[in-house]
Amino acid sequence: MTKRVLIVGASIAGPALAHWLHRYGFSVTVVEQAPRLRPGGQAVDVRGVGKEVVRRMGLDEQIRAACTDTNGVSYVDERNRERARMRSDAFGGDGMVAEIEILRGDLAGVLHEATRHDVEYRFGRTITGVEQTRDGITASFTSGPPESFDVVVGADGLHSGVRSLVFGPESRYVRDLGFLIAFFTVPNRLELDHWMLSYAEPKRGAMIRGIGDNREAMALLCIQGSSADHDHRDPAGQKALLREGLRQAKWEVPWLLEQMDGAPDFHCDSCSQVHMPSWSAGRVALLGDAAYCSSPMSGQGTTLALVGAYVLAGELAAADDHATAFAAYEAKMRDFVTLNQQLGADNAKHAAANSRFGIWMQYQMIRLLPHLPGKALMQRKMLRAFNGIDLPDYDLVPAARG
Repeated sequence: MTKRVLIVGASIAGPALAHWLHRYGFSVTVVEQAPRLRPGGQAVDVRGVGKEVVRRMGLDEQIRAACTDTNGVSYVDERNRERARMRSDAFGGDGMVAEIEILRGDLAGVLHEATRHDVEYRFGRTITGVEQTRDGITASFTSGPPESFDVVVGADGLHSGVRSLVFGPESRYVRDLGFLIAFFTVPNRLELDHWMLSYAEPKRGAMIRGIGDNREAMALLCIQGSSADHDHRDPAGQKALLREGLRQAKWEVPWLLEQMDGAPDFHCDSCSQVHMPSWSAGRVALLGDAAYCSSPMSGQGTTLALVGAYVLAGELAAADDHATAFAAYEAKMRDFVTLNQQLGADNAKHAAANSRFGIWMQYQMIRLLPHLPGKALMQRKMLRAFNGIDLPDYDLVPAARG
């Protein structure tokens, strides 16, 4: 019987899992390599069935209160003239700008606040080794003595240390989609009022959106590239790549590059997916991006993390042993993950046009999209991915621990 669970990672997937496990009576410890919660970050979205998970968590009000409230996006040229736009209510609130859109750090803060009194968090520490036996698992850490648990869950992102320790090197599972993306906070000098601007040049682009009651703005820079081009632990090298890739770019890009060095929350990484034949090995399971990253191009990474946490916790509560729970978790999630990874791969193919004519064609498609006969088909395809799982009602599980 599984009782004590170690979760590695305190961003979104980890605290969401901790929330449900505590509700079912488990003893939960969360370790996080960072010394504290990381602020800011990119805007993430909760769509489709993810909104129902948020409601079942009882956190709908808190999460919506922290949303960016971005009303839409304007696609602009180098002189800041609008060429196309899309409002957030397009596609029933599940379009490019979703009804529930929130900065990653703000969502992590809501989840941490909801669990910190019931779950043990240890910041500035992470796992360095695991030793599995028939009766349990012993975890070693960067500091402190080894400890015993019944189950370890890696919820530590695209570059998961747990995955590397237990399943092998990252190169076996990470597939690049052809882009490097950076996020960081800048002054809101364009005075954006709950609105986003998107600018594109061949093979590269930038976005700026107002955040924090429009006191600041969040910038995004995008260039072609892969994980082989940079070290995700080397911000200086990442910034050099961005400067080279965006050399002579127009619009607000030169100013954004000037702001990059002073940004306290700069983050850059490859736009990648994680594909694994199995998400568990013995008493270790993976969750969220560590197991099945769908890439920012899908807009579904947060929803996959929240839904995966709900299903994994429910199956651990329902089963008599971890192996049964892990198998059920994967069986229920696999098709949902596949739909959203395909969505991310499809979106990546059209994300950055290779010519100015291609960019012009994208603008025309955005302008015409609400009027195209194929809009309904496109909407059905997206909604199929967003809602591609029937959520079990784990509140009825009689085995919930007390």
